Amino acid sequence: MSLQEPQPVSKSESGLVVGDDGLARPVWAATDPMMRDYYDTEWGLPVRDERGLFERLSLEAFQSGLSWAIILRKRPTFRAAFRDFDPDVVAAFDDDDVERLLADQGIVRNRAKVLATIGNAAATVRLREEGGLVDLIWSFQPAVTPAPQDQAQVPTTSPESVALSKELRRKGFRFVGPTTMFALMEAVGIVDTHLVGSHRRGSSGVWSPVAG
Repeated sequence: MSLQEPQPVSKSESGLVVGDDGLARPVWAATDPMMRDYYDTEWGLPVRDERGLFERLSLEAFQSGLSWAIILRKRPTFRAAFRDFDPDVVAAFDDDDVERLLADQGIVRNRAKVLATIGNAAATVRLREEGGLVDLIWSFQPAVTPAPQDQAQVPTTSPESVALSKELRRKGFRFVGPTTMFALMEAVGIVDTHLVGSHRRGSSGVWSPVAG
């Protein structure tokens, strides 16, 4: 957790917050230095490698019912506990590993989510015979992306996230509901829900700033 003090901000009519650096961000990324750095350097940028997508899918599942800030603060411990989210390693976790994880105070100790992550690792390994997790998830990229003017206009699901959820469940994944999958799609650049006017809008290289 960062020990820096929150940065001074001013709020625009669109709901964007202009920081002391002159850059506009949504409220959720405007004050906490950790969230601000995550927004500026990672959220919405394309992730096209298996391990990276498996990690983000796993963390989104653990986030269900919690704030993303909690998960982000625990991410280093999650990475250590789940061996850098190597699908082959996690898929081989046994009962001793489950008990180790449930005793780890640095992660979210939820048995159902722990077991789902191990099962999802095995499903990820199996998917390699059909093109892999990356190809499957990115095949649900929509033809257009939202262009929200304020946070109230940011959707929480889409037809594509519903379809992705259904397909992943068919492949044996769990904790992959449509809302969780839309959050994943936002996080890895499949859709761009940066508010219009944000300094990050269109920065992924997947969508243009005016796409929508």
